[in-house]
Amino acid sequence: MDTVRLTQYAHGGGCACKIPPGELEEMVRGLTGIADADLLVGLDDGDDAAAVMVADGLAVLATADFFTPVVDDAYDWGRIAAANALSDIYAMGGRPVLAVNLLGWPRDVLPPELAAEVLRGGLDVARLAGCPVAGGHSIDDPEPKYGMAVTGVADPNRLLRNDSAAAGLPLSLTKPLGVGILNNRHKATGEVFPEAVASMVALNDVASRDAVARDIRAATDVTGFGLLGHLYKMARASGVTAVVDAAAVPYLDGARASLAAGFVPGGSQRNLDWVSPHLAATVDHDELLLLADAQTSGGLLVAGEVPGGTVIGELVPRGEHIMQVR
Repeated sequence: MDTVRLTQYAHGGGCACKIPPGELEEMVRGLTGIADADLLVGLDDGDDAAAVMVADGLAVLATADFFTPVVDDAYDWGRIAAANALSDIYAMGGRPVLAVNLLGWPRDVLPPELAAEVLRGGLDVARLAGCPVAGGHSIDDPEPKYGMAVTGVADPNRLLRNDSAAAGLPLSLTKPLGVGILNNRHKATGEVFPEAVASMVALNDVASRDAVARDIRAATDVTGFGLLGHLYKMARASGVTAVVDAAAVPYLDGARASLAAGFVPGGSQRNLDWVSPHLAATVDHDELLLLADAQTSGGLLVAGEVPGGTVIGELVPRGEHIMQVR
């Protein structure tokens, strides 16, 4: 099993495999579902999880996230996928209370022992989150895929949402960027980047709790649509313009060198193409590609300041463009 390179069994990797954001928005346009006064957060603004009121002071959050291998190590892939799925709950200001596995496995190609390692990784991260894993669903699939459907709870009056950012607030980022580029290099060369793995398996629980404690109202996690893609959705929904100071954005070691060497995920360029009509920038194309890099299990992007986060810009009244990068 140690010689199996899981990333070679998938056409892409991690959240870079997401359907392009513009194509996805067109696909779900008009799918509003059944109107319900208890539905607090649905499809409207591209939030990280759905939220429904079930009792006074209690909202239930629901999300699902899965993807193809982002690293070759089965256990690490399981940990990363679980942390990524749990992050949707944290990005809404909630606490995960239950998870179920989602597994696709090419059972005639890859040994079941590898699948067990993937599931073990997911279970270990869920344990760290204090979230029970209770079964799930599996299928025979030409490509390996893994993730989780997660249920969480939150105070309905303190949800972190895409539409609640306000002009005058700083923008904070709680993890460095660059994992998409480094993962693409890993897939192509087999080089291992422990710092990238450590970033992806790290939970966003503390940052989420700190944001709620500080009465912050808007946040999202940075995943497959890149920093620019997720920031665009927040600024658009909130009716503000987001200004990013490119020099302030933190990156993992090796990300810039890997970009220069050409290891750019296709998803990163698609992200940049999507937001470019709504963007005014005074930095070069490579800098914008870094900001649009398709992340897997990235940090929280917060409209406010949180301990351990890096202030990367600010929100201002809506101008000609929804985003500015300088």
